Amino acid sequence: MSLASDNQIIILGIETSCDETSAAVLVNGTELRSHIISSQIATHQKYGGVVPEIASREHILHFQKVVQEAFTEAQVGFNHLSAIAVTYGPGLVGSLLVGVAGAKAIAYAAGIPLIGINHLEGHIYANFLTHQDLTFPLLALLVSGGHTHLIYFEDHGRYTVLGRTRDDAAGEALDKVARALGLGYPGGPQIQKAGQTGDPAAFDFPRAMLEPDSLDFSFSGMKSAVLNTLNSARMKNQTLKTEDLAASFQQAVVDVLVRKSVLALERTDAKILLLAGGVAANTLLRETLEFELVKRGVGLYYPPPVLCTDNAAMIATAGYYHYLAKDFAPWTLNAVPGLSF
Repeated sequence: MSLASDNQIIILGIETSCDETSAAVLVNGTELRSHIISSQIATHQKYGGVVPEIASREHILHFQKVVQEAFTEAQVGFNHLSAIAVTYGPGLVGSLLVGVAGAKAIAYAAGIPLIGINHLEGHIYANFLTHQDLTFPLLALLVSGGHTHLIYFEDHGRYTVLGRTRDDAAGEALDKVARALGLGYPGGPQIQKAGQTGDPAAFDFPRAMLEPDSLDFSFSGMKSAVLNTLNSARMKNQTLKTEDLAASFQQAVVDVLVRKSVLALERTDAKILLLAGGVAANTLLRETLEFELVKRGVGLYYPPPVLCTDNAAMIATAGYYHYLAKDFAPWTLNAVPGLSF
């Protein structure tokens, strides 16, 4: 079945920023024809986190196969594509280079535009794939392993960062606390699982709100409070309940994220909050936001769990809107591991 026609925009999305090799084929911004993810979680679990050199090698091994599977499932070929969208930052430099080099080669050979996508933007645009009734202006809360941002969107391509983390991101803090508690990797889901049977009020961990008018985040001190609690207990030969520690820390993180989001909504005219990033899959965060926002007449939207973690579907979706704006990348596009938003 051929998809080629004058009124179809077919984007191949590629994502290799960290430890997932992913490719997706998206038609006209809403029809996901294929979505392939090769995860490296099992490979990195024994190390307690992602090992950059191993990650880049795994991308090299799986890149061609993943792209071919995406083509096969979507029943398209190079000649059907309108453009290729690829993550070029932020992320691990070796991992990013695999995706960028592969995307450039395919785009050049096929004679089609190349679109560079900021990974953080991709996370937010996962919502536009699953919720097609979104209207501007809107606020986005991006919560991932490496980033925590509050972003105000006036329209596609027109946004203002209202707040960002000053140290550890929420997901990073969850990972580090999970490691300290011996819960394994990835930390966020493990904290949530352990916390389900714990008491969120067992430990009164701090909620770092910073200056009264600040929308920035800080989770380093909150993480340190957990580590200090653990060290103090060991020195006294005390045994603390892991489930209570997990539940209490998770509650502290969620409280800060929700309070900052509500404060940002009060300062803007947005009536929609988009939740994005890996931590967007956290059930407590979703439920707490829902409870607070419904009272304020604000709609809460978030993608399904498979689109919260790193994936190419979100990159293809962001690429679709760049394509409409004719925002194409030069052939000199390179990986930018420290790319900001």
